[in-house]
Amino acid sequence: QVQLEESGGGLVQAGDSLRLSCAASGRTFSNYAMAWFRQTPGKEREFVAAINRSANKYYADSTKGRFTISRDNAKNTVYLQMNSLKPEDTAVYYCAAGQIYSSGSYYSKTRYDYWGQGTQVTVSS
Repeated sequence: QVQLEESGGGLVQAGDSLRLSCAASGRTFSNYAMAWFRQTPGKEREFVAAINRSANKYYADSTKGRFTISRDNAKNTVYLQMNSLKPEDTAVYYCAAGQIYSSGSYYSKTRYDYWGQGTQVTVSS
């Protein structure tokens, strides 16, 4: 089992920055690919960014160039630095962990086994 806990969400204005953190406990953190997804009411949970065990990074087109995912294996933590935030970035952001080895699979929520409870990010215009 892996337990995940997100933090860092909040209310910001368009153009502001925010950094989300996800602290993991349980199994060996470095063995897992980590990702961020987000969800708004009535919509599917969508991929935001992922980082694999080798620290290769993958981004959704909507976040590429504005968001940066990183991991600190010594702290069992993954981060999402979000810059130039837009109102359409408003969502609940979820951290996820999975033992994924195929580059094409990082984007799919069904490949992740463990999820955090989510943290709300609200961007006002």
